[in-house]
Amino acid sequence: MVIEIGAILQDFTIIMIVASIMAMISYKLKQPMVIGYIIAGMIIGPYTPPFSLISNFDVLNLFAEIGVILLLFVVGMEFPIEKLRRIGKKALVIAFSEALGTFTAGYLVCQAANYSLADSLFLALAISVTSTVIVMRILDELGMIKEEASVIILGVAVIEDIIIISMLAVLQSVSSTGQLSSIELIISIGSVLAFIGGVLFIGSKTVPKLVNLIGKANQHDVLVVAILGVAFGLSYLAYEIGISVATGAFFAGVLIAESKVHSVTRVLATPLKDMFGAIFFVSIGALMDITKIPSLILPALLLIGISIGAKFFTVYLSARSQGYNTKASLKAAFGLSSSGGELALVVAKGGADVGTTSSFVLPMVGTMTIITTFITPYLIKMGWKLVDNSDGMGRKFSLGFRRNKK
Repeated sequence: MVIEIGAILQDFTIIMIVASIMAMISYKLKQPMVIGYIIAGMIIGPYTPPFSLISNFDVLNLFAEIGVILLLFVVGMEFPIEKLRRIGKKALVIAFSEALGTFTAGYLVCQAANYSLADSLFLALAISVTSTVIVMRILDELGMIKEEASVIILGVAVIEDIIIISMLAVLQSVSSTGQLSSIELIISIGSVLAFIGGVLFIGSKTVPKLVNLIGKANQHDVLVVAILGVAFGLSYLAYEIGISVATGAFFAGVLIAESKVHSVTRVLATPLKDMFGAIFFVSIGALMDITKIPSLILPALLLIGISIGAKFFTVYLSARSQGYNTKASLKAAFGLSSSGGELALVVAKGGADVGTTSSFVLPMVGTMTIITTFITPYLIKMGWKLVDNSDGMGRKFSLGFRRNKK
């Protein structure tokens, strides 16, 4: 295949100009940038009449894959191993209850709607995702980041991300074999666990020391090249094993977070993540068949409703079972109820990459992401306000009752 440099430069120019314009519009409307990037992709994509503004989608997909790797790499850098250990049993129980409960509910609904097995599995996994970035940003803006419920949300979200990434690796591994036998499933799960265990056990003893050694030279350009080598190296290893490159990139970030210079590496890697991450979201929008979106709105709303309901009740009940009071449990349930975000799009694209999901899955998840990104701030704000008001009314009622009794 002959690639013309002029065509690539033209495509890259169009992507960056349209994406920057839509990102600025999103900023002015006080909406997350991801919405602007997705809409930018829709504008320049092949499904938007009268013609596509992009000439080479192979190059766009290549940049999108790099975007996935850098996006998950930087996310992993937020979770050093010691931080994962401190999260504790309670958050672990809540996270597993939420992820598996939502996944099961989504799968059953998709099967009842006569979706294929692969479509049901990937859609169920996509609605099991909670956008950690969006939720924590909202809580920070509300000045509630240090509340007990916020601590629960952060701990659960960290574990949930790992669960979702691991389940994506299993689904892609099974899908690539074209079989879903118990033996294939066990092999796939074993491969994922062996990869994660090997990376954390062997990598934690070597990678941080190597990064620290390079960091002592105080040469930022060399440090950037080294950490990107770790990110792409583990992504390639994951790919060769037959699991998601996102898994390799995420745990590469976890290993870099163990180094003494992790704060510097995060600063250095963030601009690269922002650029290629933007291209990833633009590619998602470009690959979405917008002609199908009107027919997908009702199914998307149904799955959003299922996701919110399943997440709310599983989080509330599991939080109560772990000894948290009603107020903290309800706030955590509202905070973790929203689905979608970056990882949901990674899951949807993961199904498309292995060629097992239908063409409607990606635009449906994209539609759900746009809708949930809009409603999440209101869901959390109104939910937490409702809990606080009901708690205040309960105290007033209890105080009045005691006075009357006297």
